[in-house]
Amino acid sequence: MQQAHDSCTMYIMKRFQAAAARQHLSEVLDAAERGETVIIERRDVQFRVEPVAKRARSTRRAPRFQLVDPALASGEWTWTLGAKGLRFSDKGRGK
Repeated sequence: MQQAHDSCTMYIMKRFQAAAARQHLSEVLDAAERGETVIIERRDVQFRVEPVAKRARSTRRAPRFQLVDPALASGEWTWTLGAKGLRFSDKGRGK
């Protein structure tokens, strides 16, 4: 004769006292980030730790220089930043 098994749901929960949560904060945050229920207790008051929705990654900024002179890219020209501002010079002639 076969026995019918009742279904069982298992919840993973971590419980910390406040002092232990301070000592193991990275473990508390990692567990919450994995979706585990994390409870911190202090003086008979329970606090649940859960992550706020992740922010979308920002899109990459457009480059500031869209076009670079081939002479500059090949190293024929260089620049220096001085008191009077940015100064370009031909590498062959010097400053």
